[in-house]
Amino acid sequence: MAIRSVSCGGYGFGYNTQTRMSCGFIGFLSLDVGKDRGRMRVTMRDRSKNRKPLQKGRNLSIEAIQTIQSLKRAYKSSAKEHQQQEVINSKFSRLLKFDMMAILRELLRQDHCVLALMVFVEIQKEHWYKPEVSLYAEVISGLARNGLYDKVDAIFLELKREKGRLEAKTEGFNVLLESLMTYNLIEAAMDCFELMKQVGCEPDRSTFKLLVVGLESKGETRHSESIRQEAYKYYGDTLEFVDEQEDMAMPVSSVR
Repeated sequence: MAIRSVSCGGYGFGYNTQTRMSCGFIGFLSLDVGKDRGRMRVTMRDRSKNRKPLQKGRNLSIEAIQTIQSLKRAYKSSAKEHQQQEVINSKFSRLLKFDMMAILRELLRQDHCVLALMVFVEIQKEHWYKPEVSLYAEVISGLARNGLYDKVDAIFLELKREKGRLEAKTEGFNVLLESLMTYNLIEAAMDCFELMKQVGCEPDRSTFKLLVVGLESKGETRHSESIRQEAYKYYGDTLEFVDEQEDMAMPVSSVR
């Protein structure tokens, strides 16, 4: 091992000249300090082996983290609109799809809804973007959680305008229906159920159970009865709305 020595003020310093960085690995670095036969060694090694795994859905890249921080700083500035757009142009627009989506979800998680909507608009401009009901469900849930019901109405209206481009995925619609029911958005939930059928997406058993149990728990017997009649067309008498093995109770939420 090659050690190079330097003298300075009576102290002797030794360092390893073979330290290199390859494939993300930080090489072994030693720093020897000698005086009166006393020595100290400081080492640097690859810490990635000891790093705990990131939580699912939270694996943000350094670029994504820096972009979020820049957006939040811009939001607090006096000229926030100009600075936010500057961050969008200089940082966000250069990111990959994975990072863009991760930023949107992280801003929603942190309840930075205004910034999340700005990011969502930019994502919709990307060539790879396709409207997904499950993504709209995430955005709507974040907005409703923060009481931004006017924004919820606008986003849901936008979703309905995308009817011709939506994929018929029952799971995504069920997620959206659950979000709408959770926040007592009854009329929107009924509209969502109609939209679901309009795009050729057949409701499944979970769809009907979710709606019937949710509506009846909120005293919406008229809507509940219409859904029960609809369920009968699909499943006849075979659909059980009360299942001891399946808890379909809606979580407690604030009334709009």
